[in-house]
Amino acid sequence: MVFVKVIARLTYMRYKKFILLVLFLGLAPFYSECKLAENKMDIKPLNTNISKKSAVKESKSVDQVYQSYLDYFEQVYKYMDENYYHAVSREAYNDFVQKFNTKIYAQFKDTGKSVDFIKWRSAALLVDHLKTQEDVFSALYPPKPAEEFVKSATGKRNDLGIEGHKIAEGYSVDKVEPRSDSYVKGLRPQDLILAFNSQNVGDLDDVKIKDFLNPLENAEVAIDYLAAVDKHKKQIKVKSQEYIKQTVFAFDTGVPNVYGIKLETFNRMTSEDMLRYMEFFRQQGSIEGLILDLRNNPGGPPLAAREISAFFLPGGDQFAYFHKKGLEEAKLDVPVIPEQFKYHGPMVIWVNKDSGSASELFSGILQRKGRAILMGSNSAGQVMLKSMFDMDDKAMLLLITSRGYHSDGTPFSFGGLIPDQRTATESEILQASLNYIRYMDMKNSGKIK
Repeated sequence: MVFVKVIARLTYMRYKKFILLVLFLGLAPFYSECKLAENKMDIKPLNTNISKKSAVKESKSVDQVYQSYLDYFEQVYKYMDENYYHAVSREAYNDFVQKFNTKIYAQFKDTGKSVDFIKWRSAALLVDHLKTQEDVFSALYPPKPAEEFVKSATGKRNDLGIEGHKIAEGYSVDKVEPRSDSYVKGLRPQDLILAFNSQNVGDLDDVKIKDFLNPLENAEVAIDYLAAVDKHKKQIKVKSQEYIKQTVFAFDTGVPNVYGIKLETFNRMTSEDMLRYMEFFRQQGSIEGLILDLRNNPGGPPLAAREISAFFLPGGDQFAYFHKKGLEEAKLDVPVIPEQFKYHGPMVIWVNKDSGSASELFSGILQRKGRAILMGSNSAGQVMLKSMFDMDDKAMLLLITSRGYHSDGTPFSFGGLIPDQRTATESEILQASLNYIRYMDMKNSGKIK
């Protein structure tokens, strides 16, 4: 029950072809008339009239397409003017439209690209033209990339949650997402899938296997497999449904009671995954040191960073705040959780140039509050709140809408977080972390002053 209560408190409060059939007998008289008119030189005025009509129609069509581009640009500008974290210049917008008229439009037309391609690519160039030099996030995403971005940013997946590889005997399962229907139905890593929908894996190529693993939403797939634990053959029916991808994993530090957790990205289930590992570690004995690997972690929702801070910081303390244009400061505090779930021992957080957004937010605050030290290299310098705006054509505009600030009003630096100890190699960063934890344990126990 306590576990359930903690999870509840850590979750969010609210993310041509036309087919022309012409009979030869019907076409022959028309062909004869055309040949006769051609011989009499009587066809020229007819073609001239058609040409004039086509020219007028084409001119109107070109005007409409061109105007649709301008309307689209205006919509992008409006979103940026109203929501972007930094002032957007109308003069800069007009300068881009002039460049589009004199250069960009002609270049794209000459390539024979589609109307949509020209629209989306030009709008992306507009965003690049208007955003600040420090901003590496704001961008326009066409529909397909937009859909993929949303899945990645939120951690949402819609598939069977199975990863693995084909071998001679079948499909060897390497990973099963814990929140997927496959996991619920009993499939586990090291199991061997023998058939999908009664089709033997040995008769399937990689493309067909991928199709089975990524079916349409709510589609069911029958899986025959050999369970690794008892070597029994089993069959389950698995439904493709939405779930939140696990992005938190434990790793071995090589030292008893010193544990490592790798956070690949943040999503709204990060705190739940973190809690599960922390409880598992406690079941093995006391936790004498903790290493959090946030290298290459691009971030995620700031609220996810806030939630996991509850394991390490006093509940109720100010965590950070964001300030969006025209709105009051959005302040974040540290969630309050029972003391039994907190960890007060020595901590090391690993960061690098690809640690950004929420991972940077979390790391920077724990460093500033003296709760953990950072090792690795400077982080990305992108502690910013990002918002997604849907366009009418299912494209998406991603904008930075606020910078992040420490609770005392100091903004996070564009230069990134500076590690307390710079390390390069994998062995170096691990050994340095273990040395620090050993030192802190000795200091806290009074063995050294």
